[in-house]
Amino acid sequence: METVNIGLGVVIFLVVLALAFDFMNGFHDAANAIATVVSTRVLKPHTAVMMAAFFNVVAIFVFQLKVAATVGKGTIDPSIIDHYVVFGALVGAIAWNVITWYYGIPSSSSHALIGGLIGAALAKAGPGSLVASGVLKVVAFIFISPLLGMALGTLMMILVSWIFSRSTPRRVDNWSRRLQLVSASAYALGHGGNDAQKTIGIIWMLLIAAGMTQSDAPIPTWVVISCYAAIGLGTAFGGWRIIKLMGQKITKLRPVGGFCAQTGGAITLFLATALGIPVSTTHTITGAIVGVGATQKLSAVRWGIAGTIVWAWILTIPFSALVAALFWYLGRFIL
Repeated sequence: METVNIGLGVVIFLVVLALAFDFMNGFHDAANAIATVVSTRVLKPHTAVMMAAFFNVVAIFVFQLKVAATVGKGTIDPSIIDHYVVFGALVGAIAWNVITWYYGIPSSSSHALIGGLIGAALAKAGPGSLVASGVLKVVAFIFISPLLGMALGTLMMILVSWIFSRSTPRRVDNWSRRLQLVSASAYALGHGGNDAQKTIGIIWMLLIAAGMTQSDAPIPTWVVISCYAAIGLGTAFGGWRIIKLMGQKITKLRPVGGFCAQTGGAITLFLATALGIPVSTTHTITGAIVGVGATQKLSAVRWGIAGTIVWAWILTIPFSALVAALFWYLGRFIL
């Protein structure tokens, strides 16, 4: 990749903007890890967000940086990356996050960032700037991650029902409450491991473009630590509007359902992160919650609300791409 003449002040500004996106990612997506454990009243909201924030940061010791490599090198051509592309991508992603948070709609921060990168790259260099294999992988998992989450949530519910078939409802409830602490922690771990790495990837590509690090050198430690810290802080502040929607409005959840949904979602996230695929934690847990609700009966799922969420998913990449393209253009006059 050719280096670009980028002033230190611009680099610092874009790093801060990226960390602000990362903080917002945690804030916006806190619901994904803790909505079920709060709505089933296993934990109080404040305790739940602190637990989720802790495991977001602990993920730094668990997962390799494969997702960061995919975002940094595997979605758009590294040779076209400059400060204008990064600026446009971040503004596009942040704009979509703010809009969906305001209306309490769970959408994907991950796909907002990918959409932002795509939009800024298209504005600068056209379709040839996209890495087709990487973009197709991300788009495929828009469908695969919620379907896998749904399938695993359903299977977990069936398995747990079989294991506790001779137990009293009270015993099932007591065990589920204990197990939900484990599943919520695992999901928060997966959330931190997959989502923090997307911001690591975009800061990494900026530093490479500015000539501050080499593409074959390890990702700077300060980038990794600051991104995990930012997403943990964002989760600690939590987005309560979305937590309410995720926790009860899609389907009514009991502790056993919360455990099954979070476990199915966590397995999906662990698998995707191991493969280096940036996926949506929102899509994953929503699919798992729908799968759990559907095991009771299809009418237990509020399909109207689920449909609103799906529309938000569909619009995420086009909207963030459009805003990113606009701010790529404006960035040439601002930065």
